[in-house]
Amino acid sequence: MRKVIFQMMISLDGYFEASEDPKLGWHTVDQEFSDYSVELLKEAGTLIFGRTTYEMMYDFWPSAIAREKEPVVAEKMNTLPKIVFSRTLEKADWHNTVLIKNNLTEEISRLKQEDGNAIIILGSSNLAVSFLELNLLDELRVIISPTILGSGKTVFAGISDKHSLKLLQVKVMGSGNVLLYYEPVKQ
Repeated sequence: MRKVIFQMMISLDGYFEASEDPKLGWHTVDQEFSDYSVELLKEAGTLIFGRTTYEMMYDFWPSAIAREKEPVVAEKMNTLPKIVFSRTLEKADWHNTVLIKNNLTEEISRLKQEDGNAIIILGSSNLAVSFLELNLLDELRVIISPTILGSGKTVFAGISDKHSLKLLQVKVMGSGNVLLYYEPVKQ
């Protein structure tokens, strides 16, 4: 059975997207973060995005700049199978990408039953909320960046119920990033 992992970087004050910088320019990125990204993608068998994250990733990872700056990550991002869940996106042109407009629960339940590496949700806070509320998440990995944004969008805005989490691991990076591994406590 495949595991579903949600990965997100947030600011110290809890925002994943700054009001004035939705393109993630505030992220604290160094070699240790890049090494973690490579290891995460080695765990992946499928990447999952919502529309907004998909469009941002598709704008960057196929580019020459991405292949030059982060060749290993770019290769993984461009070759791994990808799924975009969106009701509004008309098409998904990125190599190896499937667009799914509905039936999230059935599709993820089917994928989880297959053999293979993990299903990784990158960013996509609305999807993370849906997955958590549908009990489809097996692990959450949250990187807290040593940055205070002051305003922006929070990851779990709109969640309807309390969800308890069990801390599995903590990794402190030299940059000040703190990586928290959590497992949802099944209700």
